[in-house]
Amino acid sequence: MASGEDDDPVVQEIDVYLAKSLVDKLYLFQYPVRPSSMSYDDATHLSAKIKPKQQKVELEVALDTMSPNYCRSKGEQIALNVDGTSFEDSSTYSIKMMDKQTFSSIQATTNTSRYAAAIFRKGELHLTPLQGILQMRPSFSYLDKADNKHREREAANEAGDSSQDEAEDDVKQITVRFSRPESEQARQRRVQSYEFLQKKQAEEPWVLLHYHGLKDSRSEHERQYLYCQSMAGSDNTELVKTPGEYLSMLMPPVSEEKAVMPMGPSNVLSMAQLRTLPLGDQVKTLMKNVKVMPFANLMGLLASGTDCTAVLRCIQQVAMLVQGNWVVKSDVLYPKNSCSPHSGVPSEVLCRGRDLVVSADFRCPASLTTFLLCWQRSDVKDFLEQMSASRINRGWEFLLPSDTDFIKKHPDVVQRQNMLWLGIQSKLEKVFNFKKEDFAAKKEPQPGISVLSFTFTAFIRRPYPERLTTSIYRDSPPPEKLRVKCLDDSSIQSTPYAFIHSPPLAVSSSDSHHSRRTESLRPVGFWRNL
Repeated sequence: MASGEDDDPVVQEIDVYLAKSLVDKLYLFQYPVRPSSMSYDDATHLSAKIKPKQQKVELEVALDTMSPNYCRSKGEQIALNVDGTSFEDSSTYSIKMMDKQTFSSIQATTNTSRYAAAIFRKGELHLTPLQGILQMRPSFSYLDKADNKHREREAANEAGDSSQDEAEDDVKQITVRFSRPESEQARQRRVQSYEFLQKKQAEEPWVLLHYHGLKDSRSEHERQYLYCQSMAGSDNTELVKTPGEYLSMLMPPVSEEKAVMPMGPSNVLSMAQLRTLPLGDQVKTLMKNVKVMPFANLMGLLASGTDCTAVLRCIQQVAMLVQGNWVVKSDVLYPKNSCSPHSGVPSEVLCRGRDLVVSADFRCPASLTTFLLCWQRSDVKDFLEQMSASRINRGWEFLLPSDTDFIKKHPDVVQRQNMLWLGIQSKLEKVFNFKKEDFAAKKEPQPGISVLSFTFTAFIRRPYPERLTTSIYRDSPPPEKLRVKCLDDSSIQSTPYAFIHSPPLAVSSSDSHHSRRTESLRPVGFWRNL
């Protein structure tokens, strides 16, 4: 049996040289809408300019107006639409005919580190790295100029209809506005916006270039720089490699490219990208996306062998314990200087409202219901949907069953979380003026059962009292003494209404409008914190 070398013999050995004279200066131009047999090598190039930072090039190429394929009437019409009938030095077409065409570039690829221009001469291969690969396509900016010219003519005609003597200066009201201090998150959104990028691109000035034809002596001189100027081996150390290094360069190991991730609280990462982050960032990213998660599921998403104690330290920084499950903290979902995407409510207010919903453990949720009525429906719905599910005729229930295994296994964490919840509830009492009797006494939950501590449904009959309508349905603060008369479960089933009382106004079952249509408010459910 023949050896591998006999089956695939070496036919020729070629010396490879790396030319560096045109590094960072060599571009490859492509004309994708033009066949290779019809190049622009012999065309007359009128001007050229470049924006080096953006790698944007524009070329003006003369058109052969004497060609039998050129439509003179169409060329004259285009020039008339663009420049009008007057002759000015700033006219786009100097001979009242479309006699030139503009080519504008776009980047074919942003990463040209693997591309080079090669010349083979006398058994030697000379390589020059490419700075950019640009595709030149026809630009139709003259159509925009024609549209602008048409608008100017129409505006001039309208202005000419009115006499200049009869024209009077209109008094215009001027509104003075002061911009608020810009937050860091708002600045990042502005910097990444399309309008900002367009403005930055327009700020870079054009650099005028002089075009030299293919057969020009200057072009021939510059072409010599494509060859390596120094043939000594010490100057080509990039290509002098061991067989192992050379093989690694030919077939580099697969590496994950760093991609620019979108901004936002619901950023999506692949598991491969996620595991490149520090442990704390991994836990924070998972909780921001999932919102509610048992500890066992969290450990399953992390890399195998991750220390449980380290994960517990990280999770307590970004989440709170509810029925043995972890719920992401409000200030993680709504960071400082952010606002609600629905109502524009500041993040500080959103955090207090969400904490109130999560920590609710009321015997009679009158204050909470009144509070929720004064909020935008979309914000309250977001709070509830993040961690609960709506049940028909039962209100909102917590998404997950109680994780009694975690509660029994980590009593120290449970005790610490209970202390944190007491601190949060104490702050909420001061903010919303709650009373101690509004909070129910703590009770141990039944093992393995996720129950609602209260389900509340209220109905209000029309016509609404004016004071009540203003306080509830116009997003203004409720009256100081506004209370909800809550009925127990049996009363709710047998009684069609639960009434809202606001002294001295009161709504009772003996009201003359008993037969009027009712409107249901949002059912709200509450669960215990453990």
